[in-house]
Amino acid sequence: MQLILSNIKIQVNKNLYVKDPETSDLGKKIIKNSILLIDEVGLEHFTFKKLGEKIGSNESSIYRYFDNKHKLVMYLSAWYWSWIEYRLVFTTANISNTIEKLEKAITIVTEKIKDDSSTEHIDEAVLNKIIISEFNKAIYTKEVDEDNKEGCFLAYKNVINRIVAIVEEVNPDYPFARSLVSTIVEGSLHQHFLNDHLKTITNCNESISVTAFYLDLMNRALKK
Repeated sequence: MQLILSNIKIQVNKNLYVKDPETSDLGKKIIKNSILLIDEVGLEHFTFKKLGEKIGSNESSIYRYFDNKHKLVMYLSAWYWSWIEYRLVFTTANISNTIEKLEKAITIVTEKIKDDSSTEHIDEAVLNKIIISEFNKAIYTKEVDEDNKEGCFLAYKNVINRIVAIVEEVNPDYPFARSLVSTIVEGSLHQHFLNDHLKTITNCNESISVTAFYLDLMNRALKK
């Protein structure tokens, strides 16, 4: 699968950038270092000025790729969910057993991510940490409805709707497929955050993975 993914360009909504960062070395440098810098200082303290200093370039050069910090964060989120969608499609494509397919899909969206060496300028493991801690800040904004109309959350919704389709194959009579899957996808980010920072209010730990919790939840919910 890694070989296949290495030959695929992750598609990101054109409304999120001024110039596609994947088309130049500077653009890729901006993406790589924005991920590392957000992980280092947090989204609140991340600025284009700090990013420019980190990459040894003028702040104005970053604005040639992104209008503002919000668009850059939305780009990173869209890239991440598009990458998850590709993994989901290729991993489940040849699985005929619907239960096995659903379990594999749930695993992909709930497990801690390891870096994919096929994308040299993006450390998916670090990006996963950012999504866990910062993704809600990209959604819960005053601009959410406008961002949604522009298709900025399309990749995120595609991931959810692909899993919804599998749930409906497993149990077509279950009436809450969308709510269940969106709860699993977003809830897994929250559980990872709790496991990393507020351990006393989650059962997930070194012995019980977030994936194990959501596989159990899914099986109980869909039991006929």
